Amino acid sequence: MGKTTFIFPGQGSQYLGMGKDFYDEYPEVKELHDQVNDKLGFNLTEIIFNDEKKINMTEFTQPALVLTSYAVFMITNREKPDLKPDYIAGHSLGEFSALVAGGSINPVDGVWITHIRGKLMQEAVPEGVGGMAAVIGLTADKIKEIISQISGIVEIANYNSYEQTVISGEKKAIDEAVEILKEEGAKKVVPLPVSVPAHSSLLREKAVEFEKYLNEIEIKDLSVPLVSNVTGKPIKSSGEIREELKVHFYSPVKWVQSIEFLIGDGVLNFYEIGPKKVLSGLIKRINRSLNIKNIDTVEDLRKL
Repeated sequence: MGKTTFIFPGQGSQYLGMGKDFYDEYPEVKELHDQVNDKLGFNLTEIIFNDEKKINMTEFTQPALVLTSYAVFMITNREKPDLKPDYIAGHSLGEFSALVAGGSINPVDGVWITHIRGKLMQEAVPEGVGGMAAVIGLTADKIKEIISQISGIVEIANYNSYEQTVISGEKKAIDEAVEILKEEGAKKVVPLPVSVPAHSSLLREKAVEFEKYLNEIEIKDLSVPLVSNVTGKPIKSSGEIREELKVHFYSPVKWVQSIEFLIGDGVLNFYEIGPKKVLSGLIKRINRSLNIKNIDTVEDLRKL
């Protein structure tokens, strides 16, 4: 049978109308939306369902994904009470969804703090100064060796799979890295349509500001361990989680290392809870023998 992990997607998985079937069918999801909107002071529900421009703006994307992913988890937990994870994990922003699902952060606080996080990330560098790119077909070690020789800030932001690594930093340095990585044998290097250099040292200053907001919310111990983006190892206590979230802002996402740890500890079953199937695709590239299921819609849930 093997152990089970619930995984939660990050930014880039959002789409207009995500979670609407859960909202329409389950009154408790609508109630959660209402509580969130009251806390935020604006109508996040309207943005998720009807505003194609705003749903792709970082300060709205992040809380929208946490709200949607948690709503899917909440109903899954109710409808499938025997489906229990041994671990939880989230990719980048998805770590906040995981912490809410695990009971460490109150759902309304989780949505509020990620709205703040998105705003701070957007403010970190002026428009056009930061950038990111996905590198396919070179090892992370080779990429690190190449980018270390480029002047300016360019760093590994995401260890997504053995074949895909994301770099982040100053746009000028990213542009230079794109050309050199292609020359050095990358199958593909794709600049991402973002201006926020996520998980790079350019966000270190804003992380200090974010910590002040983190101190305004309660963070509890987890009952199920979270596999950390920062270390690729499990954490459970509120103290560990606070330390994680302080540095998470500018630290690389060690997704490959997290999945390797989980597989090594006997996890064979992964449930991606929330929009799209991005993480399922990454995990399949790491190990094709795993049992991976997605819960994005009510229909997905009923098929389990």
